[in-house]
Amino acid sequence: MKRIEIKDLYKTYDKYDGKVITVCGWARTVRDSKNIAFIELNDGGFKSVQIVVEKNKIKNYDEVVKQNVGASFEVKGRVICTPNAQQPFEINADCITVLGECESDYPLQKKRHTVEFLRSIPTIRTRGNLFNAVFRIRSVAAFAIHKYFNERNFVYLNTPIITANDAEGAGNMFQVTTLDLEKIAKDGKVDYSKDFFGKKVLLTVTGQLHEETSTMAFGKTYTFGPTFRAENSNTSRHAAEFWMMEPEMCFCDLELLMDSEEEMIKYVINYVFENCIDELEFLNKFVDTGLIERLKNVANSEFVRLDYTKAVELLKNCGKEFEYKVEWGTDLQSEHERYLTEEVYKKPVFLTNYPKDIKAFYMRQNDDGKTVAAVDMLVPGIGELCGGSQREERYDKLINRIRELGLKEEDYSWYTDTRRYGTNVHSGYGLGFERLVMYLTGISNIRDVELFPRTVGSIQG
Repeated sequence: MKRIEIKDLYKTYDKYDGKVITVCGWARTVRDSKNIAFIELNDGGFKSVQIVVEKNKIKNYDEVVKQNVGASFEVKGRVICTPNAQQPFEINADCITVLGECESDYPLQKKRHTVEFLRSIPTIRTRGNLFNAVFRIRSVAAFAIHKYFNERNFVYLNTPIITANDAEGAGNMFQVTTLDLEKIAKDGKVDYSKDFFGKKVLLTVTGQLHEETSTMAFGKTYTFGPTFRAENSNTSRHAAEFWMMEPEMCFCDLELLMDSEEEMIKYVINYVFENCIDELEFLNKFVDTGLIERLKNVANSEFVRLDYTKAVELLKNCGKEFEYKVEWGTDLQSEHERYLTEEVYKKPVFLTNYPKDIKAFYMRQNDDGKTVAAVDMLVPGIGELCGGSQREERYDKLINRIRELGLKEEDYSWYTDTRRYGTNVHSGYGLGFERLVMYLTGISNIRDVELFPRTVGSIQG
């Protein structure tokens, strides 16, 4: 069947005025007034179209009007422009085919449901306005990321999901094995030489280390794919499976890295505004009334660059009581980050030069011997959005740091060799994609920006 998509029809409906077209979709509502009925038809876009069904024109009128919400139709009819109505046009049906009936227990019969209820029906929830908007924005944001890096000559890499490396400091990891766990439980012994890879392997928490090896070939790379963390944390911000976007750049110091991060996040926000304004306005009305203003503030602000040590002094002397005490050498909590971005500067902040003892081994050590060239991007409304660093390019410094932390040099030789063969100043950062989607939509729970969320004690599908 040759059909016109409703989203495209909204762009060009005036040229179809009075013409017969075909549309397909699912019924959001079906209202019957004996001799005339109205179907709100949606084909997967955010906007729907009203179908006017006249009994004297439609042979199977009785079949059509008895359909439940959720049924799918093919409609052939004439476009009628209605400039003075809420919708700028409607379709007066000439012929309607019921493509698929919908049973009466269809869960989205009512107009409004709680997100908790919708979370329990992941196979259906994207048919409603809320999750239709959220996942359309997720799709557009992902495309914007690829577009941004493609336009700047980055090479897109697909790093391994299965790894023998624990990416030190990145979090608890899931183990992958083909061994008989019931037999191991009985015997009390694990022989990894008999496992699929001949050694203990895990699901990755980051693609960064593998990516860096090829950044040394291409100069600028990024990876964008699924990552996994086995943290026993049942909060609104944690999921066991999520997506990470991680760029790496050669000949790039910390200042240039921050330039790139700021440019990227503004690009994505502006692209979402250009392509999802209806969805943003819906979310701004029904989910977070400050969403659009906050996003515009980020897109139009010059980000602050603040040293960690100065930030600690500011927080300790601000006179505000925090739940978590602020001390030099500790990681700042979300309440501290939000205070800096929402009350002190009222715009995004790059926090730089963290104590080396709370950061990973691969971050470049500063000359003071106490800090590393790390940076977190903090934004109003959420706190940390991106985290990155200038990487330690000096072979001896990198090896010494690995030793200091009690790691095995041989486990990282494939990575440290990059510092032996044409090392250079290079930097990179990681962006948790779900956290970005939460920020773009005003959604407060990570379970509501993933199709089938995997969290502690919960898995569907």
